[in-house]
Amino acid sequence: MAAHRRASGPPAEELLRDCARDVVAVAEGIREVSARTSSVLFSPALTGSARRRPRTGLAARWALLRTLTNKQGLGGSAIVAPDGVGHLLGAAGEALGRESLAAQVAVSSLRLRIAAVLLDHPEFGHDPGMRRLTDAVSADHVPEAVRALRALFKDQGAQRSLSALAPILAELLAIRGLLDEDPLSDETAWALAAGRELTAGPAGGLDASHLSLPARGEGAAQAVEPTAQEARYLATEGSFLGFLRNIDVLAGDGRVLVQEVRGPDGVHRYVVQAPGASPGRPRDDSPQDFAGAWRNLFLTDSPYTRSILLAIRDHGIPRGADLALVGHGEGAIALLNLAQDDEFCRAYRVTHVVAVGARVDDRRPADPRTWVAGITNRHDIVPALDGPGAPHPNRYRVDYTGPTREFPHCHLLRVYIDHLETVIPQARADVDQALTPYRGPVERTRVYRLRDRARPPEGYPFLAVPTTSVATSAGPVDVPVRYYDSSAAHLCFPVDTDVARSLLPDVAWLVPARLGRRALAVLSLYEHRCTTIGPYTELGLSVLVDDLWRPRAYDLAADLLRRADLRRTGRYVVALAVGTEEARAVAEEIWAQPAVRGTADVDLQGRELRVYAPELGVSVEGRPGPHARCPEADWVLYGRRGGSTVRTLVRAHGRSRVHARPRLRLRLDGAHGPLARYLQILELDAVRPGFVLSSPRFTARRSAGAVLPR
Repeated sequence: MAAHRRASGPPAEELLRDCARDVVAVAEGIREVSARTSSVLFSPALTGSARRRPRTGLAARWALLRTLTNKQGLGGSAIVAPDGVGHLLGAAGEALGRESLAAQVAVSSLRLRIAAVLLDHPEFGHDPGMRRLTDAVSADHVPEAVRALRALFKDQGAQRSLSALAPILAELLAIRGLLDEDPLSDETAWALAAGRELTAGPAGGLDASHLSLPARGEGAAQAVEPTAQEARYLATEGSFLGFLRNIDVLAGDGRVLVQEVRGPDGVHRYVVQAPGASPGRPRDDSPQDFAGAWRNLFLTDSPYTRSILLAIRDHGIPRGADLALVGHGEGAIALLNLAQDDEFCRAYRVTHVVAVGARVDDRRPADPRTWVAGITNRHDIVPALDGPGAPHPNRYRVDYTGPTREFPHCHLLRVYIDHLETVIPQARADVDQALTPYRGPVERTRVYRLRDRARPPEGYPFLAVPTTSVATSAGPVDVPVRYYDSSAAHLCFPVDTDVARSLLPDVAWLVPARLGRRALAVLSLYEHRCTTIGPYTELGLSVLVDDLWRPRAYDLAADLLRRADLRRTGRYVVALAVGTEEARAVAEEIWAQPAVRGTADVDLQGRELRVYAPELGVSVEGRPGPHARCPEADWVLYGRRGGSTVRTLVRAHGRSRVHARPRLRLRLDGAHGPLARYLQILELDAVRPGFVLSSPRFTARRSAGAVLPR
């Protein structure tokens, strides 16, 4: 009977989320008690009483102080007085490493929410950002977990990893509010975590003027021409799917579209089309990024919203004209922000707002006549960021269950377009019917690139280099390929020179470089979290080789003193396994390196390095040991194509380390494929590496391969 009730009851993930909300409510109550206790402790009335009646007054203040600071009470740094002695005591508690009871309870809520997310989407367990966060909150000592979370929020590089943690954004904001020294930011964060709606501001939107978020730029919009290929795919006739396909064509690089349509009645109307953020790809200085998305969700005056407004003004839309706003994900939220602005709705008549992949229930347009449609896939976790909202009049809401649960696949606009044609055709017909005034020939189309003046381009100045588009079997690729957030470990093994030579092509000028009587084989492990060809993992085996024309005995030592582009020695890549088809195509077709597809679970940022690649039968685990700083790990890589050698230059920027006594072991369990076969030939699983070069976090750029007549 009990088993039957469990089977017919709510899903486990829903129960975990309910528990998380209950725990958040408890933490909120503790925080309020802390605030009231602190206010009483430092109130003028109690201070005066302590002076007049020291015996009872001082005893009362001492009891309140112990309640605030004792580990059995409200906990260490639970002092929320804005200034004076209370502020100093709070800072002292922070310096001593104490964390408030409210923060520790909130971490428990976050643990429950993460468990629910992993039940719903187990694939997130392999994401580096989620793994890093899970390790932090799963620590046995809760204050250490809180401190680790604080470091995660302050780490600018980690913000790219946090973009994959969309389903727990509200919980993260709540934790961030608790970890912030500014108590004013806590109220907003707690309201978000508890699922409460923020107070409506004068524009009818969210009054988040006291929300503590990073300052961003004013926004900018510049008219640009679409490419010839893009122009062919842009719709010439107004329709719901046509507008969505336009967004899909321009998605991912900070552009929006404004079209002028002549309706069936001959009246000219305008349609603004805005894409959402594209995860995993850097977008230069566009506000269409994760940090901008945070402000988009909780501030009507976000850089993305301001940039779209500038594009509308540049387009020259006359005042009083009819305007329809169509967006996906973050773009839909930015457009909804515009629709909530009184001044904007006085300048233009916003007739329709259509949001795909974004929740609209808690958004109230300034003009009550505005028709708002929201289409969401229940498996898409991004719309859950807005939280549940009560239905409002003049709304059209479709919340359907798509055929796949995989994220981020279920959030892609092209997937929504496919579902509108096959899974929910009635929704497509209903929205098309509502957009009848906009169903006519497109008279004018303008594309605008949005900019955020507050920050330089991603990776500036190291990655701000000219690029060239190169065609591959997986699509065009810009070279040099840029790596915005990566980790690496290079395991260096002294090996027999003759065995190493047997792995190289049968040409006389490709000779292993010698370290004494031995050659050097390098097993390179990479975790690329953000690159211009998407995130992927990389495992490669290479052999250090001499100068191809005039090998000298001490070239290797001399090359350490040369710039990378002047080096004569390099590493010949014997075998490579990469996690995506795009990376495989680039490696083989641009760099001439023999590559195969092979997924791997890689963690190179902790004290222990862990690599597990079951498809390849390769695993690495252990500690690299004590380290010393060393110069940047720039490399020259060689490959072969036909009768030529291809030279690729890799420039890196980050903190590199050399480990002289590594305790790492390579294991080959059921190994198969070229990489495993060469590792077995070299017998690297039987020895430990002589030394290890590691870079827990770095940026890099890999040039196109230069063909050498050798």
